[in-house]
Amino acid sequence: MSFAVPVPATGPSPQFQATYPVDLVITEKMMSIKEGAFTVSDVNGNLIFQIKGSLFSLHDRRTLVDTAGTPILSFRQKILTAHKRWHVFRGESSDEKDLLFTARKSTFFQLKSELDVFLAGNTKEEAYDFKVKGSWGDRACTIYNADNTIIAQMHKKHDVKSALFGRDSFAVTVYPHVDYAFITAVVVVLHEINIDRSGED
Repeated sequence: MSFAVPVPATGPSPQFQATYPVDLVITEKMMSIKEGAFTVSDVNGNLIFQIKGSLFSLHDRRTLVDTAGTPILSFRQKILTAHKRWHVFRGESSDEKDLLFTARKSTFFQLKSELDVFLAGNTKEEAYDFKVKGSWGDRACTIYNADNTIIAQMHKKHDVKSALFGRDSFAVTVYPHVDYAFITAVVVVLHEINIDRSGED
């Protein structure tokens, strides 16, 4: 079954999709005052994306850029909500007209790591468009679409750098015809919600 996620353009974005499974390695970088967050590479170590951010950003902003430094997506945490929630926009925008999707914890109290993802057009949020299920403690999660079809899987990647510096490194398999910029964004939001760097809902 082919499946395309309408991100970052209004329709499917073929530049971030493949006809075969794509294996990504998403690695947390040391945060600095100016920027930090993550690098995203293929299994051969070739850089695909970077997620940049600021340690002291008011809304915990992040920006996903390609290898040329072009902004693809921007993330912003929505503060003072019952469920931890992030909004993801096209490019560097934070305008509601450029909103692509939102993601939030499925329930206020939960033992498992569950995340509900709603595309921008799903304003009532009566049913999710995508779902993340798994164990954050084990760094093992699966991403499903609304039909309960698996579109990506994540597990903890163990390497020397992670062991020495205590950084998170995830191996993510993105299924064919699924936008891997979107999957990267979902994994980063899942990470940010679970580590709760800001301490605010």
